[in-house]
Amino acid sequence: MSFSEAEVQSARGAWEKMYVDAEDNGTAVLVRMFTEHPDTKSYFTHFAGMDTAEEMKQSAQVRGHGKKVFTAINDMVQHLDNTEAFVGIVNPLGKKHATQLKIDPKNFKIICDIILQVMEEKFGGDCKASFEKVTNEICTQLNNAYKEAGW
Repeated sequence: MSFSEAEVQSARGAWEKMYVDAEDNGTAVLVRMFTEHPDTKSYFTHFAGMDTAEEMKQSAQVRGHGKKVFTAINDMVQHLDNTEAFVGIVNPLGKKHATQLKIDPKNFKIICDIILQVMEEKFGGDCKASFEKVTNEICTQLNNAYKEAGW
């Protein structure tokens, strides 16, 4: 993993715009994922019965999970300049999703792509471009964790 100081600062600036409203933006990302990729919702049994985007947007559980996802990404972003710390955050998260939650790893690429779409819609293409390398690295490291877990 190799980010220049300029890339780290640019990515952190882009992420800060999203993270300042972590709950709403995290919710928007999850709702889009669940509506555009309905199979992803099957991993969340406690979201069953929420059929409309509006129901999901109002759900405390969806909002809470959206904020949880954004908080985890925020922790990663704070360690872009420290590979060992970054991997130390991503690896246990990947292993938990692989072994306990049994989430198909393709879903990480889906959610990362949606984060980039929302970034671009809200803050423009430069913001998205500043964060693409981060989402690629997150997906790469999560896939490595899955491989270590035997997927």
